[in-house]
Amino acid sequence: MRAVAWGVAGAVTLGFFVALEIIARRYGERGPLTNQAREVIFAPKSGTVLYAGLAMTMVVLTWRQRFLALGAAVGTDLVFWGVRSLAGAQMMVGNGALLATLGCAVVAVTRRTGAERALLLKGVGLALLLVTGRKTGDTWLLITWKTRPRVLDQYVAVADHALGSPSWLAGRLVEASGPVGAHVLDWVYVQLAVAAVVVALYQMRHVSAERRFPRHHLVRTFLLIGLLGPGIYMLYPVVGPVFAYGAEGGAWAVADLWPHTWVPVAAPHAMPFDEVTPRNCMPSLHTAWATAIFLHSRKGPPVLRCVGALWLIATLGATLGFGYHYGADIVAGVVFTLTIETGLRTYDRGWDRAGVRLVLHGAAVFTALLLAYRYLSLPMAHHPWVFGPAVLLAMGSVIHGYVRTTRGWERQDGRAAPAAVRLPAPRHEPPLAAGPRPGEPGELVP
Repeated sequence: MRAVAWGVAGAVTLGFFVALEIIARRYGERGPLTNQAREVIFAPKSGTVLYAGLAMTMVVLTWRQRFLALGAAVGTDLVFWGVRSLAGAQMMVGNGALLATLGCAVVAVTRRTGAERALLLKGVGLALLLVTGRKTGDTWLLITWKTRPRVLDQYVAVADHALGSPSWLAGRLVEASGPVGAHVLDWVYVQLAVAAVVVALYQMRHVSAERRFPRHHLVRTFLLIGLLGPGIYMLYPVVGPVFAYGAEGGAWAVADLWPHTWVPVAAPHAMPFDEVTPRNCMPSLHTAWATAIFLHSRKGPPVLRCVGALWLIATLGATLGFGYHYGADIVAGVVFTLTIETGLRTYDRGWDRAGVRLVLHGAAVFTALLLAYRYLSLPMAHHPWVFGPAVLLAMGSVIHGYVRTTRGWERQDGRAAPAAVRLPAPRHEPPLAAGPRPGEPGELVP
């Protein structure tokens, strides 16, 4: 059954990638499979992600095999670097990491059997899903701006008055921090995958010794967020304040208001926008991923917990301070992540009743938030002291439910764990004499 489930999951995933490839081709662009295949030879878009994928594969290898794989990747990149410098081509590393990962797949098929082959293929599969997931996201963004010519930013911006329009406040703070603060936040925002890999590697640190992956880990949550999130973009296209109300929007912007002038409270409507800006705001997936990193870092050592907390805070500062998201997007992103995380853990536990209840509650809150932003934006702006706390309480109810449910699971697991069996201490008998003891064969009886 388990093999059948893995086969079905693999077939569905491959079909999904093929469908995105076909859709991208219809719009005259390369799809995720083509873009990923090109990076075997051509300069990759992100060498960091490719090396992060190789690190995912290396968790199933021995230390000697890890050094060999890493050495092969770095050596190959040095060769590519030299050839590109001579040819005057674009300089980028990462091809070696991708080739080393594919090499591990070849070794698994040709040199491994049974459980060892399955384990190595799982490591390679995680790596390829991680790097191809980024290409999938790029294709999704292409689809959003090709198929959604009108955006709903005015509704979200008006509703955001209930939360105090935090993007406007954060934008001024980032400006006041100068170039140093902006560069730090930008690096954190761009290198989100690095923090994810650090946490995931900690969770998988025993895979090589135990020859199996942990039941639940960060990569699963990351991939599911990336799979489901863009679907919400199609239903709720939003470009963000820096585009809809800032200089980045050019002639398509409502006005150049962000971050110094508040959006006036007026009847909102869907507005047309250009065909190059992604509609990737609702919900904030950067916030969703940073929240997942924070959650999964809680079981780590103090240093890892600090990294998870700081990365979440910095990501929130970047998403708001650069004008990429409204406060309403952030709230939706947190609820979105907690619902997905609960769903995955509930699935692992055999659809536990408390988990199912929380998944339904999180889905209901997420849906209610999106409907409120769309159809109650004016009342939210006119009555911020009513709707602002209501929105935060709705998010807080999901957070509280997650903490209470997961702690309950931990108590159940603690009670279910078998108690250690205490064996009686061995008795220390005197050493045997050289001759036989009385009553034993060989005794000489006078």
